Amino acid sequence: MGAVAVDLGRYERELRAQGFSRIAGVDEAGRGALAGPLVAAAVILPAGFDLEGLADSKALTPAAREELYGRIIAGALAWSIRRCSPGRIDRRGLHRMNLWLLRRCVRTLPIEPDYVLTDGFSVGRLPVPTLSIRKGDAVVASVAAASILAKVTRDRIMDRYHRRFPEYGFDRNRGYGTREHLAAIREHGPCPIHRRSFGGVEEGPDAALGAEEEA
Repeated sequence: MGAVAVDLGRYERELRAQGFSRIAGVDEAGRGALAGPLVAAAVILPAGFDLEGLADSKALTPAAREELYGRIIAGALAWSIRRCSPGRIDRRGLHRMNLWLLRRCVRTLPIEPDYVLTDGFSVGRLPVPTLSIRKGDAVVASVAAASILAKVTRDRIMDRYHRRFPEYGFDRNRGYGTREHLAAIREHGPCPIHRRSFGGVEEGPDAALGAEEEA
C-alpha cells in the first residue's frame, strides 16, 4: 500500500473557515549544528498558493529547495528571515535564542498575522493565537515554506563560510557533527563560527557524534 498523501493546506483552510486570514508559519534551521548561525523564517501564504512540491525542507533536494525558495519569496503575502550568531547562542543558550528568533521573525513580518503555526513547540509571548504542531514542517504548508526559507538561507551562509574556512567542509556538513567535521575540529581546533558551548567543539568528538540533523 502506498503512502498516504499529506494535505498540507488543511490547517490553514480550517483556520480561514474560523475567520483567520493572515496565518503565519514559522520554523528554524541549524538548531543542532556545531557551527554557524541559527536561522529562522516566518511565512504568510495566500489562500491560492500553489502547494505542488512543497514539503519539509529536509525531505527535498537542494535544487528543489532553491526552486521553492524562489516561488515562496515571489508568491507569499509576507515573509521574514532572521538569524542568530554562534556567540549569542553560547552566551544566552540555544533554546532561549531559538524562541527569541522565532518571535522576532513573526514580529518583523511586513503584514501582521492573526494566527501563528509553529513546528513542535510553543513559541509563546505573541499577541495573536498560536498552535504548535508535531512535525509541523511536514504537515503544514506555511511551516514547510518557512523551513525552506530558513534552510536555503542557512545553506548559503555556510557556503560563504566554507570559502573562509575550507578545512571544515561546511559546504558538505553545514556545521553539523559529522565524522569529517569532528576530525577537522580535532586537527585544527574550533574556528570563529563554532559554538563553543556545544559538546564536541571544546570537549572532543565523542560528545557530538550523532548530532546530524541563522545574524
